[in-house]
Amino acid sequence: MREAAGTRRIELNEWAESEPLRLSVTERDALTGAVPSLSADADLAESDVYRLKPESVIGAIEIGDLSVIIRPKLDISRVIYLATYAMGAYRHRDARFDFGTAPTLVEALALALASAARRAFARGLLHGYRSEQDALRTVRGRIDMAEQLRRRFDGLVPVEVRYDDFTDDILPNRLAKAAVAALGRMRLADRRSRDGLRWMDATLANISLVRFEPREVPEVAFDRLNEHYREVVSLSRLILRCEALELTRGAERASGFLIDMNDVFQGFVTRALRDSLRVSESTLCSDDRHLPRVHLDTGGRLRLKPDLSWWDGRVCTFVGDAKYKRIDTKAVPNADLYQLLAYVTALNLPGGLLVYAKGETEPVGHVVRHANRRLEVVAVDLAGSIDDLHAAIDRLAERVRLLRAEATGDLLGSRLDDGLVLGA
Repeated sequence: MREAAGTRRIELNEWAESEPLRLSVTERDALTGAVPSLSADADLAESDVYRLKPESVIGAIEIGDLSVIIRPKLDISRVIYLATYAMGAYRHRDARFDFGTAPTLVEALALALASAARRAFARGLLHGYRSEQDALRTVRGRIDMAEQLRRRFDGLVPVEVRYDDFTDDILPNRLAKAAVAALGRMRLADRRSRDGLRWMDATLANISLVRFEPREVPEVAFDRLNEHYREVVSLSRLILRCEALELTRGAERASGFLIDMNDVFQGFVTRALRDSLRVSESTLCSDDRHLPRVHLDTGGRLRLKPDLSWWDGRVCTFVGDAKYKRIDTKAVPNADLYQLLAYVTALNLPGGLLVYAKGETEPVGHVVRHANRRLEVVAVDLAGSIDDLHAAIDRLAERVRLLRAEATGDLLGSRLDDGLVLGA
């Protein structure tokens, strides 16, 4: 595990502009290439000097000997709790993270991963069956006749076989090892982080090291046999999904870990609402896997993708949007209200809900002229206690129930004749 030595370090804060900083053009391009939402405004009075301003993306980027840390507005432990809860790491409303003085998000992730691994590995590494295909001189499992004829039409040995191998070299352990390797490529100043990763690496010595693409990290199905692995697997998947793609600009290499707080907030609100409402992901939808196609126009050209929508079969009975913004609910950006209005109009609902990450605590409602549609705005404070956070989600769930009850009472049964376009 690499230590932070002989490096230049820049610390930025989420949504805050930095002091003037000296960067080479290569460093500037690599940094803005890795974090497209980060702005780098040149100082007109001096060359190679920039003011950097990140938006909602936090984490760490390394470019050659330059380390750039983007700190979140929230406490690091709260960020990780929100992100892992969104991924299904917890069934209860508790947070086990105790990072002490962990200075950065990456080092906090390393500490959290090692802590979860010690709990998961206390019973020994998880074993399971993995399907294998091989050419052997003796039969094991079953003969793959199609492969045998294709490869060895006129031979008897070796024999193409398929069999199930009971092993610890399975997906949950591979995810954990890949996460260790990803974190190990970063410069870690905290000794506890490095020691924890070394222990995990030694424990997983016999596990295959597989490289997972950030957008294609596989999910793990949990049952009573592997439930104790839920936390370490969720953290591993979070680390692998947040690993920034390596970029090369000349002799400089950019790599790191980036978390988009927009995605974290939307994911947390969605899963927490499902838990509070006790509904499935196919009922309260938030992604293309379960979301029916919705269009604003009758021609089906203007597709809409609301963050939150409740479906009773092919009929939508609630719609909402989640925005990671700190906002005064009395001065909501018009663009956000227009977007929500498009959703409730296309879905023929009497009202919809805008959820912000922080702001005034009292809900605000706007009734649209000539349309008689209500746009409600609420805020969820992410910085309070875990109990307070979920209490706010429970209140939010009650707003969802009321909006849905109004929709089903007024409109259910006459919805599919109003020009709503639904598809596969």
